[in-house]
Amino acid sequence: MLDHGPFTDYERTLTVVPAPDGRHRITESFTYRLALPVWWVVFALPVRLGLQHRRNPWWAPPHRLDARAARVMALLACVQVVDGYLGTVISQTITFAADEFDRGDTAQGVTLAVIRLGVLVALGVVFLADRKGRRRLLLATATAAVLCTSLGALSPGLWFLGGSQLVARGLTTGMGILIGVYAAEELPRGSRAWGLSVLALSAALGAGMAVWVLPVADLHEAGWRIVYVVPLLSLLGLAAVGRRLPESRRFTANAPSPAADEAPGRTGIEGRRLLLLAAVAFLFLVFAAPASQFQNDFLKDHRGFTASGITLYTILTTTPAGVGIFLAGRLADTRGRRGVATVGLLGGTTFLVLSYHASGVAMWGTHLVGVVVGSLTVAMGVYGPELFSTRHRARANGLIVTLGVAGSASGLLLVGVLADRLGSYGHAFSIAAIGPVLAAVLVLWRFPETAGVELEDLNPGDARLG
Repeated sequence: MLDHGPFTDYERTLTVVPAPDGRHRITESFTYRLALPVWWVVFALPVRLGLQHRRNPWWAPPHRLDARAARVMALLACVQVVDGYLGTVISQTITFAADEFDRGDTAQGVTLAVIRLGVLVALGVVFLADRKGRRRLLLATATAAVLCTSLGALSPGLWFLGGSQLVARGLTTGMGILIGVYAAEELPRGSRAWGLSVLALSAALGAGMAVWVLPVADLHEAGWRIVYVVPLLSLLGLAAVGRRLPESRRFTANAPSPAADEAPGRTGIEGRRLLLLAAVAFLFLVFAAPASQFQNDFLKDHRGFTASGITLYTILTTTPAGVGIFLAGRLADTRGRRGVATVGLLGGTTFLVLSYHASGVAMWGTHLVGVVVGSLTVAMGVYGPELFSTRHRARANGLIVTLGVAGSASGLLLVGVLADRLGSYGHAFSIAAIGPVLAAVLVLWRFPETAGVELEDLNPGDARLG
């Protein structure tokens, strides 16, 4: 019978039948049901093969999940798909919206930068989550984000699209923060980075869905608006998730109360950690945000791609990044976070800069390598949930994201202006690349190694789970 594992039911049976030669024939069989809502379809065959070969599969988490952790991860992954789609629509469509509204690169850069002010909405969400709980805020925020995003389809101008996306992206950012915090609070100590890499893959799937829909922009000048309507289909799914998702165990164990005391010196430690993580987020996103947001404009206006061509390019050069994301999580749990993150920062930045200087096969190749290597930076994402106490975890991550968004906005403005003045995205990104190089120095020099350490050991003021 089941003792521990990602199953709601599990039974192993041995049948012994005597053979004529005095020996016995032993048949082993398994009866089980995976604790993976929705995603059991994906894992049914891999789990079956893993049981047949009697070994831990290469794709499995380094530390085994129990039924609750598996169920929560599956439900969070469903919400993360929606989050990935919502977070991608503006970057995929703004170049087509700008064409309809007859606006240029600088207007796009300003709009994308202004949208980043939506992080103030995200801050409100995460501050409430530390007081009211993760589950309620996550579900309410996801629903509101879908509805606000759909308003983009009604845009009479770039100003309306930017305003609606300011709120929608703020809610989407809040979703992403809460999902990461939720997962870290539920996963075992040796599988936190693995879990966050799986959630990153789920977000990538959602982002890919937005890319799949993008070719409608070729059908009509206003075809890009359809991309904003599609997320409404997710509302029924979010309602179903809400009925099955429990509250975070660690939030329940550390529910805020007037009598709760901080461990001596804890506030100062968390303050230093906050500044360090925020600085790295700022420096990294000065480059990463414009590299993502301006890609479609670069391909369309500087390389002559159509919407269908952009879709093909994006799918073929970014889909293999799934390998890097998955490896980042597994290596970060088994080998450590810092080295993996540093390789991602330096290697990814180098090849992405080269891709904006190149054309033809060289552009495709350097972008592919840059995306795959750069995806190793997923290893940094686990630090935010790990280095703060449960009572401050969501708001601390919200503040980190806020300063990261300041880096995004700065990078978008910088690259947008430089691209217009220099006539080349390549030169603009060569300058912006200084940011992630400095971030890599900070990661190697100042970041602690947290692989395999319990959250309560990293944050001694938290109550330990029974």
